Amino acid sequence: MRTQPFRRAIALAAIACLAPLSAALAQPARRAITLDDLAKIKSVGDPQRSPDGKWVAYTVGTTDVEKDKRDTDLWMVSWDGTQTIRLTSTPDGESAPRWSPDNRYLAFLASRGTEDEKKKGAQVWLLDRTGGEAQKLTDIDGGVSDYSWSPDSKRLVFTVSDKDPGDEPEKMEGWKRKTAPPIVLDRYHFKQDRDGYLKRLYSHLWIFDVASKKAEQITKDPCDDSSPVWSPDGTRIAFISERAPDPDRTDDPNVYVIEAKAGAVPKALTTFAGPDSGRPSWSPDGQWIAYYQGDEPRLSAYQLRKVAIVPVAGGDPKVLTAALDRAASGPILWSADGKSLYFAVSDDRVVYVGKTTTAGGAVEKLTGARRTVSGASLGADGHLTLLSGTAAEPAEVYALEAGKLRRLTHVNDALFAELQLGTTDDFTSKSKDGTVVNSLLVKPASYAAGRKYPLLLYIHGGPNGQDQHSFSFDREFFAANGYVVLSVNYRGSDGRGSAYQRAIYADWGNKEVVDLLGAVDEAIRTGVADPDRLGIGGWSYGGILTDYTIATDPRFKAAVSGAGSALQLAMYGSDQYIMQYEMEIGVPWKAREQWLKISYPFFQADRIKTPTLFMGGQRDFNVPIIGGEQMYQALKSLGVDTQLVIYPGQFHGLTTPSYQRDRLERYLAWYDKYLKK
Repeated sequence: MRTQPFRRAIALAAIACLAPLSAALAQPARRAITLDDLAKIKSVGDPQRSPDGKWVAYTVGTTDVEKDKRDTDLWMVSWDGTQTIRLTSTPDGESAPRWSPDNRYLAFLASRGTEDEKKKGAQVWLLDRTGGEAQKLTDIDGGVSDYSWSPDSKRLVFTVSDKDPGDEPEKMEGWKRKTAPPIVLDRYHFKQDRDGYLKRLYSHLWIFDVASKKAEQITKDPCDDSSPVWSPDGTRIAFISERAPDPDRTDDPNVYVIEAKAGAVPKALTTFAGPDSGRPSWSPDGQWIAYYQGDEPRLSAYQLRKVAIVPVAGGDPKVLTAALDRAASGPILWSADGKSLYFAVSDDRVVYVGKTTTAGGAVEKLTGARRTVSGASLGADGHLTLLSGTAAEPAEVYALEAGKLRRLTHVNDALFAELQLGTTDDFTSKSKDGTVVNSLLVKPASYAAGRKYPLLLYIHGGPNGQDQHSFSFDREFFAANGYVVLSVNYRGSDGRGSAYQRAIYADWGNKEVVDLLGAVDEAIRTGVADPDRLGIGGWSYGGILTDYTIATDPRFKAAVSGAGSALQLAMYGSDQYIMQYEMEIGVPWKAREQWLKISYPFFQADRIKTPTLFMGGQRDFNVPIIGGEQMYQALKSLGVDTQLVIYPGQFHGLTTPSYQRDRLERYLAWYDKYLKK
């Protein structure tokens, strides 16, 4: 007999009521995060809403363990969050999705094809909304590194780097052999991580006609031009460039405008003696451009960027967030009426969406809770699309409507449903000089109050950055293995205002160490940390501070110094920070005592008793491996247990998945060896 509709509805309702209970009973126990999960976590990025408001394109990064490489593909999700569509699935990787203003195309960057085609660099590809495979649009030697659609969708502006003649040595006049030619340098700033040794090669703006596929270079001066954006009427392009007689010796990029045609002359809109940067953002009426104004050049390592606007017709800029005393970041977005601007604000362990008016004044906080946001774009309806995450949730795509976040993607939900994460709490300490310092404290999921745990002081780099309420695999991995993890926003970090950032100016390894040790003391005082089982470590400036701290205090039983340095004098001329050194510390032959002072971990290496693991990338020009090699050699000579690990072909940040895994595996083994006896 057929079930009658009403009775059937009741039966279905009963089943629906029982389903959550049965699902809960069948739900497997959550497990601790493991090293295998590192490759399973997907990264979500660059959300871009379509002009018709119906879709959001974004990128998803994955790890191929067998091929030992990362891959990024394009996806899109409907604005209501009900439909998710994968757009690309190639092994080559796609990035920078950008909708054409007429809503017909989704463009992206990719390096595909034969090896010779890939050598040209990334090109612009088009996905037609009516269907079909992606088609390559550009074929430019040097590749496209950044691009923007014209308002009528007929043209693109993009940046292209000068071609290095050394890439084809057999064609070089006076050389003409396959052997790589000598590297000849004559620049003040002559090396940069990933870019290598810097010849006089620069990036310039090109305009590309979509229909004819004709490309035309519009800037040619010996300087780098970047971040091009079309004016609302499509006649001009705003961009960032540093055009001093010797740009290497200044930190003074400015906002420029140029007519969108060959032979045009760039016009500078800003003249502030410091960085005017960010991606320029035109007001809807084309009368103003928003950008970020930094601080004076000598404070290059401690910049607190402020939102500013400048009239396109010429005139003085207006700094809108001068009273905020917090760093602004990310895209600057204008409201449709041209009266308000949106941007991200770093504020004491969180990042929120801020809003101000063209009159300046108070900044309205549009997102709350202990979370971070980034990568916002604005729809025609005034709603924002952005990335947001927490300490327990990797960044996903969200909509921000009427002050409320609505989640659109669930890329990592299945994996995180399996995991039992640690708990991340705010933590505050007071340093011996009275400074209040804020940190994050991550406890194991099985944490029991009253029990003392081995503690890892895990130090962020920068120093101009902050440990914040965003997902950290490292912190969670250590917590899952029984450690309490303390991440301290020492003086020099951002999120606490300009004075807090600048406190360490020309005085490295002093106040930061005072703050780190004060936080450890507080963790011991509150009964969380076992004073006999203290570990320390970090990467970049975190590695540098590890060296400083173990040369100051012998109580740490194990240390890991990644991409660090201690004999700072040896960094002069061997890394990429020459301008900062000469402006902040002075040249060594005139500031010898200052250089020796900040190099104390090396000259006091005989005070170090902590077994230390040194690590770094073989091709790192940011903090060259010599920094780790020197300290390794010193401790080896002194008979302190030490080890040096060098990752072949890697730059400052490790990018090969197996090396990323190996780094964490070695971290844990080193800590376990000395802290879990």
